[in-house]
Amino acid sequence: MGLVSIFLGIFGFLIGIPFGLLVGFFFFIYSEPKDVEDPVIRPLCELDTSALQEIIPEIPLWVKSPDYNRVDWLNKFVSDMWPYLDKAIGGIIRRTAEPIFAKYIGKYQIKAIGFENLSLGTLPPIITGLKVFETNEKELVMEPVMKWAGNPNIVLVVHLLSFRITVQLIDLQISAVPRIALKPLVPTFPCFASIVVSLLEKPQVDFGMKILGGDIMAIPGLYRFIQETIKKQVASLYLWPQTLEIPILDSSTVAIKKPVGILHVNVVRAVKLLKMDLLGTSDPYVKLSLTGDRLPARKTTIKRKNLNPEWNEKFKLVVKDPQSQVLRLQVFDWDKVGAHDRLGMQLVPLKLLSPYETKEFKLDLLKDTNISEPQAKRQRGQLMVELTFVPFKEDSAKFSGPLDGYVKKESGINRVSDDEPLGGAGLLSVLVQGAEEVEGERHNNPYALVLYRGEKKRTKFIRKSRHPLWNEEFQFMLEEPPLHEKIYIEVMSKRTGIMSFLSKESLGNVEINLTDVVHNGRINEKYHLINSKNGRIHVEIRWKVV
Repeated sequence: MGLVSIFLGIFGFLIGIPFGLLVGFFFFIYSEPKDVEDPVIRPLCELDTSALQEIIPEIPLWVKSPDYNRVDWLNKFVSDMWPYLDKAIGGIIRRTAEPIFAKYIGKYQIKAIGFENLSLGTLPPIITGLKVFETNEKELVMEPVMKWAGNPNIVLVVHLLSFRITVQLIDLQISAVPRIALKPLVPTFPCFASIVVSLLEKPQVDFGMKILGGDIMAIPGLYRFIQETIKKQVASLYLWPQTLEIPILDSSTVAIKKPVGILHVNVVRAVKLLKMDLLGTSDPYVKLSLTGDRLPARKTTIKRKNLNPEWNEKFKLVVKDPQSQVLRLQVFDWDKVGAHDRLGMQLVPLKLLSPYETKEFKLDLLKDTNISEPQAKRQRGQLMVELTFVPFKEDSAKFSGPLDGYVKKESGINRVSDDEPLGGAGLLSVLVQGAEEVEGERHNNPYALVLYRGEKKRTKFIRKSRHPLWNEEFQFMLEEPPLHEKIYIEVMSKRTGIMSFLSKESLGNVEINLTDVVHNGRINEKYHLINSKNGRIHVEIRWKVV
């Protein structure tokens, strides 16, 4: 029987193959192909419940929610840039990991740790929707919905004793909804100083891991444990309100310095000034200003025909950086006709001062403070001044001892405590950022007027614009908080040219109550303009107490 079975099997194999090929050829030649039917496309509203539940997870957010925008252009951009991003991100990972690996070399019998391969693969992440927020701050906030099913080739090699252990990451899948803020916006390319990232929910992470060629994620219970551990660690670091800040530009070049205190200057007197008039006298006055300040210089009164004048006049100057700013003092001889002659000058670095401590200076006047120029041998006299630096209350913790060695510390929220008295002198800063939808009947060359306590200040005017951006700050030093007071801001337009003073037009106005500023320390709002159809003005106001 065994021999007969083998013989029949061979015979069937030899007959079956030619017969099968002949039948297949016949059907291939003489059978008529059927037309392929187009797939049935139906709107979502016509699908039943079970079909909807199956496809809902795959529907992008820009379809589900009108708040999210479709960003095919951004996905195209990322796809084209991905080979270069792969190398750049890989380099960042290597540089970040090297000092971490170095801590373990020499411990636990580990001789070396390093990446054998580090590539994120050929598949870029996909952004299925993008939401952009509008805020009153100088920032751009967006929330992309990101999904990444990548094919990375990441191999880590650990040399332990005489063994070579390889750890490989495969089949990486990530789904996350980060909040990305580009801030602050600055007029320096790339137009933002840092990127601040936080996660709105725990990310979904799935991956495989091979050690010595074996997939350890197949071990029962280990897969879920590793997934949950990664989620918890990432959430503890970056889940909102925790953030990751990535600096882009040097903060020293883009930082918008805010006032930190008041410099009290008492110009006491001068002695033995130069004789500039024909009768052997001078008419001196002192001009004082801080470096790095765009405000006009302050001036004392003029003392007629006096070489040893006494002023005892006090001034308050706003300080933004006591470490680098310098007080510039210049003594001039007033002339009725022509330019005023400078009798001498001197500089006082603010880092020589200690907070709240009054310091007297007896300054020898120089022709010029430029050390490269030779000074004249004749004496130009002396100037006596008293200086006191008073930091604002919320910034007082930043300064410890002399200002040349002050220690920066974290300050609290810029808010006046309910237990603290509201009285005391301070600085009211008004930043007029811009306006929207302002329109005049005859012309659109808008500028803003700020009126407060009889003082009138104005921004530059912008030609032919319904959305002007000024970003100009005005400061008012007050002896008491402006409780129950209002500040008046009006947007005006004027005709350009020689006859501009004959044609001015109001584009709207607003009165802002300052009570909230005193209690909160700061407000930043967009106000609808009165007597304007759709106009709004963006104003930031700060109150700092000394």
